[in-house]
Amino acid sequence: MKPRMTFLQIAALLFGFAFLYTPIGLLILYSFNASRLVTVWGGFSTRWYAALLANEQMLSAASASLRVALVSAGLATILGVAAAVCLARFGAFAGRTLFSSMIFAPLVLPEVVIGLSLLLTFVALGIPRGFWTIVVAHATMGMCFVAVVVRAKLTGLDRSLEEAAMDLGAPPLATFLRVTLPLASPAVFAGFLLAFTLSLDDFVLASFTSGPGSTTLPMRIYSQVRLGVTPEVNAISTLMIGFVAAGLAIFAVVSLIAKRRRTSAGRSYPS
Repeated sequence: MKPRMTFLQIAALLFGFAFLYTPIGLLILYSFNASRLVTVWGGFSTRWYAALLANEQMLSAASASLRVALVSAGLATILGVAAAVCLARFGAFAGRTLFSSMIFAPLVLPEVVIGLSLLLTFVALGIPRGFWTIVVAHATMGMCFVAVVVRAKLTGLDRSLEEAAMDLGAPPLATFLRVTLPLASPAVFAGFLLAFTLSLDDFVLASFTSGPGSTTLPMRIYSQVRLGVTPEVNAISTLMIGFVAAGLAIFAVVSLIAKRRRTSAGRSYPS
């Protein structure tokens, strides 16, 4: 019998949710405000979404952020999965501790330090700053989070399935692609979404590694907020929230489908 939550536990839970989501709710609400003053409610209106569609600078920054996030998240996922496999499947090898420390170091280093070091590297190598330098910076940060998520999943997988595949003649690469990767696919997808969200939200690394014509959406929003919050900023922020929420919903559906498939497979092959 499950224990019931006490009044204090329920109150603490409601307070926590209110503390986290009340500012987001107000931002979404005031994105539909007819008044130009963001703190004065002037009635329901979608005029600022229409104004946002006419703001070429904001749309260009949003397009740049989406392109950077997609490319960097894909690159971070590939590198993060490779690093996770090395740590979870290769056992003890020379330099494992150093390799692990280098993978997880960006998680604890301030983003200012990482951004400055990448900036100095690009300048020393004579690489012009722009779209691809931002991609490299975001992939460097994102791969660490992907490696953490995927490594935890690989550590908990039943290795007897991989061993059975290799016993039946499957080479290591085929075993990884047909057995290990499908089983770890929820973690891989979660790592991709995490890297994508971090890239879409990043301001510090982008400000160090961006160049002319590669302004991201957080940089554009910050430059406008310095002059005062406008309803268009509320509108684009609401669209970003909706975009991320849609990604999380897709992840939940994919995870649910994968769980049902594993359950049905287990029922089809009873021990």
